[in-house]
Amino acid sequence: MAAPLVLALVAAVTVRAALFRSSLAAFISERVEVASPLNAWQRVVEGLALLDLGVSPYSGAVFHETPLMIYLFHFLIEYAELVFMVSGLASSDSLWSFSLVQFKKQKLLIELDKYASDVAELIRTPMEMHYIPLKVALCYLLNPYTVMSCVAKSTCSINNTVIAFFVLATIKGSAFLSAIFLALATYQSLYPVTLFAPALLYLLQRQFIPVKLKSKSFWLYTMQYAALYLCSLVVIICLSFFLLNSWDFIPAVYGFILSVPDLTPNIGLFWYFFAEMFEHFSLFFVCVFQINVFFYTVPLAVKLKEHPMFFMFVQLAIISIFKSYPTVGDVALYMAFLPVWSHLYRFLQNIFILSCVIVFCSLLFPVLWHLWIYAGSANSNFYYAITLAFNVGQILLISDYFYAFLRREYYLTHGLYLQRQDGTEAMLVLK
Repeated sequence: MAAPLVLALVAAVTVRAALFRSSLAAFISERVEVASPLNAWQRVVEGLALLDLGVSPYSGAVFHETPLMIYLFHFLIEYAELVFMVSGLASSDSLWSFSLVQFKKQKLLIELDKYASDVAELIRTPMEMHYIPLKVALCYLLNPYTVMSCVAKSTCSINNTVIAFFVLATIKGSAFLSAIFLALATYQSLYPVTLFAPALLYLLQRQFIPVKLKSKSFWLYTMQYAALYLCSLVVIICLSFFLLNSWDFIPAVYGFILSVPDLTPNIGLFWYFFAEMFEHFSLFFVCVFQINVFFYTVPLAVKLKEHPMFFMFVQLAIISIFKSYPTVGDVALYMAFLPVWSHLYRFLQNIFILSCVIVFCSLLFPVLWHLWIYAGSANSNFYYAITLAFNVGQILLISDYFYAFLRREYYLTHGLYLQRQDGTEAMLVLK
């Protein structure tokens, strides 16, 4: 498996290096689907210019990256292309390692005696799982979304690397590293705070601690992990303060994410809605829109407490759909996990149609943008329509995977061939 992975790494580096040197690099870096006001490279360059002049990069309304990010590129600006390529390779390597650990764990947990007698065909064999780590790495390395994010030098690539390290540390059972990387991910974009729940559930499961509110061991471990996470976050924020000697980055970064003042078009759901809304209603609807990312965490934690890795996958998808300034790089991260759930394909009902919707919407983004901005033969409604179709396609895709997962779990417990009381065949319907 190592040889195909090395070939994939070489191919990924070659493609990225060729695009960096081509005329397409400038075009890709300006695409609103790839770069947002939060992670656009041009804004990082402007922030660096202000920093070099001795002016706070947050003094204007242009720069919205974190202090650690700007100081990283303050020292590595000449090697920016290399930094983004290495971050992409590191992400794929982390996801490959995650899938490998997951594969070995599931290989050890294959116990047919705890399932119904007729579900042997639903259990994944070691042969079926053998190439999953490679598929995960390929899905991230060679995904056009990932390639474009790297070529555009969107800092979303670095955020994905931090989240990939967090997932790997979690599945390896390192609560300390998991808390640190989760704190870094939260510091970068705020929304990964919702990944605290699936990480905690997985670590509790690994420690054989029952998720019971009356259990002392449950609360003790929860408090330990929460303390590690909060202490790491406080240390990172304090370090940012000492670097700038100012708290200006808090409203400029986190206030910007939550209040959504910049309505530059993107692939998200916010920009068009608030551009058309009366000003005195905006605060209420900003709160309604923002709560979507956090609202589903509790019910998902209750429903998927025995399956924290699938919970984490669903939560990553929810973040990429409902965050205020999403890009295709966010979509690429959760799509890299799809091969891990390849055993759900037989239960997916609309996978072909939804895949076509996502692909065609991706192709139509630049077409409708051109018709709106350059040709003048369309308006913002056209672009938002394709954005809405793209996000609806993602929502239905994740819903399809979620119901397929629940359906498989039900069959594992109750048997694949269900019967009514009169002996006739029954059909499972999830509502």
